[in-house]
Amino acid sequence: MQTRFFPGLALTAICALPFTANAGEFPKGSPKFITSYRKLLSEQKETGKPAIVVFSATWCGPCQTMKNKVYPSAAVEPFHGKFLWAYLDADDRMNQKAKEKFAVSGIPHIEFLNPAGESIGQQVGSNSPEDFAKKLEEILAKAGPAAEKPQAAAK
Repeated sequence: MQTRFFPGLALTAICALPFTANAGEFPKGSPKFITSYRKLLSEQKETGKPAIVVFSATWCGPCQTMKNKVYPSAAVEPFHGKFLWAYLDADDRMNQKAKEKFAVSGIPHIEFLNPAGESIGQQVGSNSPEDFAKKLEEILAKAGPAAEKPQAAAK
């Protein structure tokens, strides 16, 4: 008996496989991302650090550019320890309340929080590592003196 290969059937089978890219996998050199908004708030109370909340998705090209090229970049690396970083999958129902709280309608949506957990700015869309580093500098200034306390203690 001869086995026949049907290219169309093989393509259909491959396309039917679940997309396995994990939103929790980050490139080398990335900041330490928390993947739970609730855990972020808890850690923020403990550390007193400002936070960056990234709403993203595996299918979003600009989100993946930020994840792979901007957050682990040399320009952004000096800010890794100055913030708590959260990376939330916009398609995950567990993040629905956070999405509603920050009125997320487009991604990447990046919300910047002061040490009290209040929004002090946002960015929708992607940008270069250098422009994002400038934005982080501005956010640190807005976050106030409490943002400096954890770094002083870490020295």
